[in-house]
Amino acid sequence: MKKEVISKCPVCGHDLAITRLNCHNCEIEISGNFYLHKFHALTREQMEFVLTFLKNQGSIKAIEKEMNISYPTVKKMLNEVLLALGLDVEEDRGSQQRNEILEKLARKEISFEEANALLKALK
Repeated sequence: MKKEVISKCPVCGHDLAITRLNCHNCEIEISGNFYLHKFHALTREQMEFVLTFLKNQGSIKAIEKEMNISYPTVKKMLNEVLLALGLDVEEDRGSQQRNEILEKLARKEISFEEANALLKALK
């Protein structure tokens, strides 16, 4: 049975280092300090999002449909993945506010008219 590699210490939360590699075929063992790739820092949910993103070649419409989530949610998840990978996310406050308004509209917390007025006020 294959076990998933964990990247964070379950006790203190710091990064784990791999110290041994084994070949099941020739039984060679290599010792040292080996570190996991940045993608191991992603949560299971984030990794599933990345796979969906790649499968749909970055098409936000296709991701929305497949994952049954709104455009702002896709953008939010993408930004979370970028941050987890240590990549800069340049998003101005207005863009963030637009996403919040669109999220509220998607959840039917506000009407189309209210959302439209709020979006116009941001300009």
